[in-house]
Parts: sequence; C-alpha cells; structure tokens
Amino acid sequence: MNVFDLNGGVLAEYERFARSFTKIRSEELRDKVNELYANRRFWPEPLIQLNPHYQAGGSVRELVSNEGLAPETADFFQDPRLTGNSDRSLRLRKHQAQAISLALEQKSFVVTTGTGSGKSLCYFIPIVDAAIKAKKREAAQRTRAIVVYPMNALANSQMEELKKFLDKEVEGKNVTYARYTGQESQDERQRIRNNPPDILLTNFMMLELLMTRQSELDRQVIENCKRLNFIVLDELHTYRGRQGADVAMLMRRLRTRTSHDGSEPICVGTSATMATEGGLSEKAAKVAEVASKLFGVPFDGTSIITESLERVTDPLRTAEDLGDELATAVSRAQAEHAYQARSNADLAKDPLAIWVETRLGLKREEEKLQRATPLSFSQAAESLAADAGCSSMDAQRALQNALLAFSQKETDRGVASGGDHVLFAFKLHQFISGAGRLYVTLHPDESRSVTFDGQIFDPQHPDSRLYPTHFCRNCGQEFHPVNRVETMGEARFEKREIDDVPLTDDEDGGETVRWGFLLPEPDRSDFTFNGRPEDYPDQWVELSAAGEPRLKSNYRRSQAEACNVLPSGEQDAR
Repeated sequence: MNVFDLNGGVLAEYERFARSFTKIRSEELRDKVNELYANRRFWPEPLIQLNPHYQAGGSVRELVSNEGLAPETADFFQDPRLTGNSDRSLRLRKHQAQAISLALEQKSFVVTTGTGSGKSLCYFIPIVDAAIKAKKREAAQRTRAIVVYPMNALANSQMEELKKFLDKEVEGKNVTYARYTGQESQDERQRIRNNPPDILLTNFMMLELLMTRQSELDRQVIENCKRLNFIVLDELHTYRGRQGADVAMLMRRLRTRTSHDGSEPICVGTSATMATEGGLSEKAAKVAEVASKLFGVPFDGTSIITESLERVTDPLRTAEDLGDELATAVSRAQAEHAYQARSNADLAKDPLAIWVETRLGLKREEEKLQRATPLSFSQAAESLAADAGCSSMDAQRALQNALLAFSQKETDRGVASGGDHVLFAFKLHQFISGAGRLYVTLHPDESRSVTFDGQIFDPQHPDSRLYPTHFCRNCGQEFHPVNRVETMGEARFEKREIDDVPLTDDEDGGETVRWGFLLPEPDRSDFTFNGRPEDYPDQWVELSAAGEPRLKSNYRRSQAEACNVLPSGEQDAR
C-alpha cells in the first residue's frame, strides 16, 4: 500500500469512527450534515512537502584537531553503514558542522532547521566532546549538560538515540547520560544523585521541582551540575506566553545556580519553526530576540544557524525553462511503471523531477535555497496541469506516480547494481481534528441553517438564533438544550451547553430563567411520545388513589409543554 492509499484508508476509518456515535432521524439534517462533512473541514486535504537535500559538512573525524574535536569524539559517533572505510565517523550536514564550530568557540547558538535535519547532533556532539576533554583533566564526576524537553516523549526518544552512540567505551572512557523526569523510580533517582551523569535529560516542570524542592536528593542533583557546560532548550517555539515567561525565569535561576567562578554555560536552542515573516536576516533577528529573552544571554544574527540546502536534480534547469519537455514527461509518467529501472542519476535529468523539486521542494530567497511552502495535492496537480498544458486528472496521476517512484530506493526500482538511496523523499502532512458540535436554527423543516460554527446568531439570517443540537442515541431525534428566559411576561429561548445544568431555576429582578430542552415537532408517523403519563420514564410515574398513572410531584414542572418558538428565539404566545 502506498502512502496515498494509506492516507485515504486512515481518513475513511476515522470518519466512520467520528460519525458512529450519532444517529440522525431527520433526513434534512442528515443530508446537510453529510454536505458539511463532504467539504473535509475536519480532515482537510494533506499537504505535500519534499525532504530536501542538505549541503555536506564533512565527517566528525575531519573536525578533529588541537583546537577542534577530540579524537575519541569521532570514535563515539560512528556510522554503522560505513563498512570497509578508514573514516567511519558520521557524515555531517553543513548546519551541524556550523553548530559544532560555534560550540568549540564557546558561543551560544540556536538551530532552526526542518524536522529530520539532525538538530540533536548539533548539541550532543559538542556536549560529548566537552565531557571527554573534561574527563582527561579531572577525575570528579559531575553533570556537564542539562537538556530540557517540553514533553517526556521527546526525552524518551532522545534516550534511544543516545544509546546508539554512547553505550560503549572508547579508550577506556565512557560518556554517561540519564533521564530525570516523573518516570524514574526512587532507586533510579538515588543512582543519579550518587553517580551524576554527564548528560541529564529532563523536562521544564521537573527542572523547576529540582530547583525548588528542598529534599536532600534534589539539592544534590542540582549541586552535581555546578560548572555546567551546556544548557539546551529543545523546541523553543513551544515556550510562549506565561509558560515562556516561567521558563525564561527558570533559565536565569539555573544559570545562577550552576555557574562557578564567573563561568557561564553555553546556551543552545533548537526549533523547526520560529519566525515565518520577513527576509532571512529579519527572521534571524527575530529568533535571536526570542532566544535572548528565554535564556537571558545575548544572541544575534550570527548565533542563528539555518539549514543549507542543495539541488539534487539538474541545477542548471528549473520549472520555468522546461517547455514542451514537461508535457512529454507528464504523459510518460502516467504509466504505472514509467520509472522502472531508472537510476537516480538518470532521474535527476527528468523534466518532471526537476519540476517537482523546483516547484514543490525548493525556492530561492535572498540567493539562498529555502524550503518551498507546502501545497495540497490538488493545488500541486493544478500547478502542474497549468505548466504542462494537460488536464488536472492527468496531472494528478502523473504526479502521484512520480512522487512514489522518486521516493523509492534504486534497488526497489529495479536498477541493476543500484544503491539504497532515493532521489528525494516526500511527506504528506495530514491534519485531523475532532468532529465539531452542530448548531441549527429554528426555521421550519427544509429551511433550517446547519453549521459547525458556534455563535449566537446565524450570519445568513442575523435575526435567527443558532442552538446547539444533540440527538437521541436510540431514535436520532434532535433536541436543543436551552434556557427559557421570561421578562415582563415575554419569554425567549437562549442556547445552553448541555452540561450547564443549574441546580434550581433562577428568579431575579423580575426575570425568571428555567432550563430545559427544545424538541422540534416530530413526525408523528413513527414518534410514539404523546405527553401521556405512561409515555414518561417509569421512575417519573406513580399511581393516584384511583389507580390512574400520573407524574410524581417533583417531576411535574419538568413535563413537556407545547410552545410556538420563532427563529429569533422569542416565544409566540399564539
């Protein structure tokens, strides 16, 4: 199953699940609700985004020198896929090498690169390097870096990443790490206290507790962080508003508590998204401003590391100069196996591959390649149809086949002696929200307004009120929770949330408020309630002295009453 079919299957299952809780008796409402769901409001069309190629930054081994990384650092960060190679250390991307260089210069920095770009290595490599160098100078154990995550799930995933590199000894030395969140047992916390790890992974709430609780264990864990080398805040964009102010104060207190003899830790922030408006320099200045506020140390534009991207298709050609070649490529791509046995080098010259990369993948901004703004699949297909002069359906078929083929390994495309690299991968960003609450006006059947937008009055009929609408789980009959407000002998019905149930009716200043439910006049052909005592629940009913059923006294005020209600919510006395 390809990703497009998977996405469609997941959405179909979710729609069935989301709608399985509601049975709608009214054909009018059922049809109108179906129309609302058909516009994909709660699961809009997914956005397409290409995974870009990053400019290379050399290997970890190439950064080893007297002023650079320690040799052991390159031994820790090995790539197991590199066999039979004298240099098996990780190959870095340019932004990773830039971050390491700033850390070696004892400068704070922020990495703002896309998801999957390897941001964690930007700080873990220099942190491990600092720990290795410190262990050569001193024997005392201490925590050298605190990495703060906004949620435990991120801390847990980073634990797994560190295991790949640090669960071994190099030259008789090891670099240790530990997670200190609400998940650890008391024994594990005691172990962290007695054997301080080089790297401590936590979340901002637990760090706050460590800084404020007065237990001997917590105080010792923080004491072990004296002369801290690194403070890392992952996902900077999540710290905003009041929470951002709390974290900013926490960072200042942490720096003060862990500084020693005027030494200051290197502050590192990461984020996939921070600033979205303005040119590159304006974005960098905005990110620097936010980082300065959060950490309490100065950042400027030179402290902000962005991703450096490169073309994988023919760099001398773009979508604008493909001409009739694009139409030919689109026609060819509609065949199911159009790209079978074609290598990445061959596909890099393909007009449709060039179009995909330069239209959907990359854009040039201030002479630097940037990620293109994601488009929905239909938007991308319409753009391709316009450029290739073909129909929208042909463009959709060709684009889907091309994207799936370009994201396959050469070996999966049947390339003889092919490798395990893809031309470029792509993502479908599917956003899903919970089904909304339904609101309906009190117009006669077939003319009611139906919407998921909660508001008091209907924008199409400003004098008509909208009421939250619920449905009986057994028969599907709609009803509206309301308050009946009576003033000076005139009554109106106002909407009420179904969970908002006052203990008593309210009478104040000549105004009486009663809560209840409005039930539109149902179709009597299959609706059995007629207001007789025996139509009410058994617990509402008792027998009179004459043996006749009647409502119990405490339920009589709640019995159904027939009333005429105008779309404005006013009760018509007629």
